[in-house]
Amino acid sequence: MTHRAALLATRIATLALVVLVSACGSPRESAVAPGSAVLVIGDSITAGYGIDPAYAWPARLATRTGWNVTGAGVNGDRSAGGRDRLPALLDAHAPALVIIELGGNDLLARVPPADIVANLDAMIDTARSHGARVALMAAPQPSAVGIVTGLSAAGFYRELAQRRKIILIEKALPAVLSNASLKIDALHPNVDGHRALAERAAAELAEAGVIGGR
Repeated sequence: MTHRAALLATRIATLALVVLVSACGSPRESAVAPGSAVLVIGDSITAGYGIDPAYAWPARLATRTGWNVTGAGVNGDRSAGGRDRLPALLDAHAPALVIIELGGNDLLARVPPADIVANLDAMIDTARSHGARVALMAAPQPSAVGIVTGLSAAGFYRELAQRRKIILIEKALPAVLSNASLKIDALHPNVDGHRALAERAAAELAEAGVIGGR
């Protein structure tokens, strides 16, 4: 092989590598500025069940980011309830970002995943129609083995996030709910758990580019 041919082959290989890396990497989001309105819609996790709501993870996320975070959690809520509640909340708060923390109670009640996804899909459409970006917080798949070895997110969250091209907070909630020292009962974080949840969620949002350097 001549020197010129070898150089051309090297350039082609380098270009192919760049294209491959670009295709595999997740595109970074632009940061949501401090002071922006952010809505967290969820269930008892977001409501801060069993603790003072001032110490729940939405309030801690506000402290961490400088965002004006509204925690709209309802104990026992499912994805269908969130779907019904969302339009009024969007009208009231006009958020730049909506974080959806729903689906855990559906999973515990054995609601078919297709029904959960349909509700979350509709919430994404509604939020976007109001000009908001969307992040999805994954709930863990209920598992007796997972309680011992560590819970993991239900698979449909990643599939939905990839299909709809939205931000996914995938590891935060399963990690916290896998740690008995961070819970007040089998399902709910304690004060330390909410602190950990906020920090883990912020880390995943920062990795996606949603939280800029402060």
